[in-house]
Amino acid sequence: MRGDDERQGAMFSYISAEQRVPKEHPLRVIREIVDEALSRMSSEFDALYSRVGRPSIAPERLLRALLLQLFYGIRSERLLMEQLDYNLLFRWFVGLNMDDVVWDASTFSKNRDRLLAGDIAQRFLKEVIAYAGERGLTSDEHFSVDGTLMQAWASQKSFVRKDDDGAAGPSAREANFRGEQRTNDTHQSKTDPEAKQYRKGAGQEARLCYIGNVLVENRHGLVVDCEVTQASGKAEREAAFCLVEEAARNGATLGADKGYDARDFVAALRGINVTPHIAQNNNRRRSAIDNRTTRHPGYAISQVKRKEVEHPFGWLKSVACLRQVKHRGTMLVDWVFTFGMAAYNLVRIRNLTMVPA
Repeated sequence: MRGDDERQGAMFSYISAEQRVPKEHPLRVIREIVDEALSRMSSEFDALYSRVGRPSIAPERLLRALLLQLFYGIRSERLLMEQLDYNLLFRWFVGLNMDDVVWDASTFSKNRDRLLAGDIAQRFLKEVIAYAGERGLTSDEHFSVDGTLMQAWASQKSFVRKDDDGAAGPSAREANFRGEQRTNDTHQSKTDPEAKQYRKGAGQEARLCYIGNVLVENRHGLVVDCEVTQASGKAEREAAFCLVEEAARNGATLGADKGYDARDFVAALRGINVTPHIAQNNNRRRSAIDNRTTRHPGYAISQVKRKEVEHPFGWLKSVACLRQVKHRGTMLVDWVFTFGMAAYNLVRIRNLTMVPA
């Protein structure tokens, strides 16, 4: 018999959110990893908050909510708060009860900015990597490095002369800079002064951007370390050396593309006993990588594995919607980029540890 279409909802429910979420839901595994990592960071959280006053948003809940924003590509924190208000799965993952009031978007943003002071994103990434290392998912011998452009939250019309106070002249809508020589030495973005105009290669358009640098281990392509720098011709190599110097042990290998084939960079790697497995750039020049390196079978393997460094970039720009960052300033962009890499690692670890049905 056909049931009645009753419009009055039930006033009470005796089923918890924990029971509503399926046992095989992918967020369950990720939630366990996140909870373990956050529990190890409790002392860092204590140092950021005063012992008196009204309680603020719990940092554990705040970070879980930011992870959901990346996992589901939610484009703003205001929309994230809206989702938390009615999405049962989101409430369960963050740790909110059904009757808990969702935070105001402005309050949420201010509490997020508090976590910048403690370098929480970098510490969270380290804890996620430590979790993977304890389960034998990472390598400390073979690495790959690369950089990607992160488009800044600023338009080309905001890139004006540094001595221009904007008191006179056409508005941004009417401005025409065609044929004008514009460089980072003479011009600066009024919207994001730390963003630099840069282009990846010849024939490509110049954009206001940052460079996100990533170091991955070659066993499963997990991000070991990362850093955001201002865009320049040497920024990627300088950041790569800093990342590998801290993470790699003596005798490790580092794979990279032709852009890293520079004599000073190769010599610096060999100076810290890291073997440079860098693609040779023989285009009208002599490569810094010679037969001493290319004759070994490991070099060919590194050239295949190094391409996996593109996977975190693709995930961050497509799934997490960070092709153009919605934050300004190197410090905040670096925080968001690092936290995004930690989120990528969580998804990757979940896929690696998932037991087939």
